[in-house]
Amino acid sequence: MLSQSFFTEDTTNNSKVLYAIAFGDALVCSHHTESNVMSNKLGQHPPNPHEVICQLFLDIVKRYSPEAVLLEFDRLFINPVGTINSESHKALKQITLANNEQEFRGTLKRCIYILLNNWIFTRKYQPAIELVEKLSFYQTKNSSDSTSFTSFRHLKLWLANFVNSEDYQEIKLFVSRYENRDRTHWKNRYTSYLLTPQYVNQKNLLEQRQAAKRLSAELQEQYKFDLAMYTARCQCPISSEQRTQNPTALGEEALRLVKKLVTKRGAFSYANLANIFRNQTTDINYENFKQSLIRYLIYSVDNQGLAENLKTKLTRKIEAIYQSHNEEKLNETLMLKTCTRVIEFLTSERNGEPSSLFISMASQGNPLTLAVILLKLTLLCSHSRTHLEVCIAKLIKHYENYDQSECQWLINFLEICQLILTIYTENVRYNLVNMENDTMVNQPIFDDNAYRVFSQVKSKV
Repeated sequence: MLSQSFFTEDTTNNSKVLYAIAFGDALVCSHHTESNVMSNKLGQHPPNPHEVICQLFLDIVKRYSPEAVLLEFDRLFINPVGTINSESHKALKQITLANNEQEFRGTLKRCIYILLNNWIFTRKYQPAIELVEKLSFYQTKNSSDSTSFTSFRHLKLWLANFVNSEDYQEIKLFVSRYENRDRTHWKNRYTSYLLTPQYVNQKNLLEQRQAAKRLSAELQEQYKFDLAMYTARCQCPISSEQRTQNPTALGEEALRLVKKLVTKRGAFSYANLANIFRNQTTDINYENFKQSLIRYLIYSVDNQGLAENLKTKLTRKIEAIYQSHNEEKLNETLMLKTCTRVIEFLTSERNGEPSSLFISMASQGNPLTLAVILLKLTLLCSHSRTHLEVCIAKLIKHYENYDQSECQWLINFLEICQLILTIYTENVRYNLVNMENDTMVNQPIFDDNAYRVFSQVKSKV
């Protein structure tokens, strides 16, 4: 049950401070500093209502318990009670009287991310979950019908619109990492990708972008660590209780794939081939670069028929892009734009639909070849990695309503792609050691049972 609030005003030393004294918990609801009062006396504009409300939560989230902050969030946005004397309620009244739903939504969304960023950064996951649930179940609460709050008549409708919006779905996605309720859906294995469009979208709030980027990096770091631990321990003679869980959905195939990828070393490593290609194309014009890029991408495709088919389709696509720049010398901007367009050809087009090349390769037994080509693009232009993750997120969103059994081919591609990108672009080095003669392998192996995988974290320069 919510406690009543009483407000008193202290005018000592030319400053106003409004205190909300709740039974059992004293909470500073909002404050007016001396400088604000003096600014108003000098004829400057009053504080923006959006900033007043957001500043309240910036202040109290660092000073009070999550329970007290959740109570204040409830009393302001969901179940207004008490009096409208506080600055935050006055600010919200301004927004509602102006019938400005867009400002209300922006204010609510920013306040939510302020709280989530602070709580999750300090590992207070439960209040973050409770905040999302509070929004989901706000209609079950007893909203006040007091005539003092007639100015908030739009609040219920605006909250309903927000809960049914894409903004709220993005918030749920962000918090789902810390709850078990929805973890059974196959798409939740790829939350790090689904968060990427949130933090690259410049139209999103800064707090939202920061939260999404931090969590995405955290998830990728956890996967990297889990994969390194699994590959190092899965062949050790230890008890089942001590074994590390396989972070992939590939089963025993994961270890075999890691071994196969690790054998690509020396002059034939994908990273080395990317460096050679960059050096060879430094001073050529853009048209020649595109022709060379096609050969680079299909190089080492073992299946000759598949290689020819890819060459035909990629040639038609790549030669047609940015033709007005064909005579120009290749530069980093053209490199990035080209790599991102080719990534779209191979995954998801700009309209969000899966590309024909993606469907044909991923669903017809060639997910590894496709993943390797995408890896080559990210090694050639590291900045294109983020765009690849955005395109993967589009694929997941497109198929999210399919049952796992219906899109197992997609899941298989996602698992292979995630594993390959982790092995080749993160700061962990994987080595194969022959347990019989204690030598490392740099050539294709025929009996991978004779080798063990060892992982080593590479120092960051």
